[in-house]
Amino acid sequence: MSKRILHVVTNVAHYRDPSQPTGLWLGELTHAWHVFADRGYEQHLVSPLGGASPLEPRSLKWPMLDNTAKSWLNDAAAMARLANTSRPEDVRSSDFDAIYFTGGHAVMWDFPDDTGLQRLTREIYENGGIVSSVCHGFCGLLNTRLSDGSLLVEGRRLTGYAWIEEVLAGVASKVPYNAEQEMKRRGARYEKALLPFTSKVVVDGRLVTGQNPQSAKATAEQVAALL
Repeated sequence: MSKRILHVVTNVAHYRDPSQPTGLWLGELTHAWHVFADRGYEQHLVSPLGGASPLEPRSLKWPMLDNTAKSWLNDAAAMARLANTSRPEDVRSSDFDAIYFTGGHAVMWDFPDDTGLQRLTREIYENGGIVSSVCHGFCGLLNTRLSDGSLLVEGRRLTGYAWIEEVLAGVASKVPYNAEQEMKRRGARYEKALLPFTSKVVVDGRLVTGQNPQSAKATAEQVAALL
């Protein structure tokens, strides 16, 4: 039986200022999608509200727009998937072996407190599945609790977009919180690469996290290896 991956994408299109666009960092989806597709896995998209997932403009420019992202943009069926994502309440956790949270700054707003995403994450994990994220996608794990009431991330090794990367990217003043700090506050054992914007993946049991856009392919490969 083919393995099944649930990708989580955002519905948010801008920072607090509507004139400052953001959204899904496309490569974080396409790099992973390509890895899973090569293995014949079934893949599906979900977002907090369902429907369209807007794209982060900066992810569509050189050098971030690589061949996997270009091929997605030129594929009508792929773009239709992003325009018609499922809602959490319409997804059964038992249908999936892993959940993969994509990033882009937009997810800092709609991922952390979405109860539908928390339910899917908890159920997939407690059913023996894999929980994974890349870059800002780890914001989707901030407030997820297991059935015993404990935070999923408490005491766990993980990574995600580092505060120094926010600063170097020039967006530290735009984001609603310091995600690295918030993870540490929840008892997570946060790790990061020695150099910003280099690939870093942390595997702690069935929790697999990647630090930044440069880590998406490696993160997906670790998920595939566990599957």
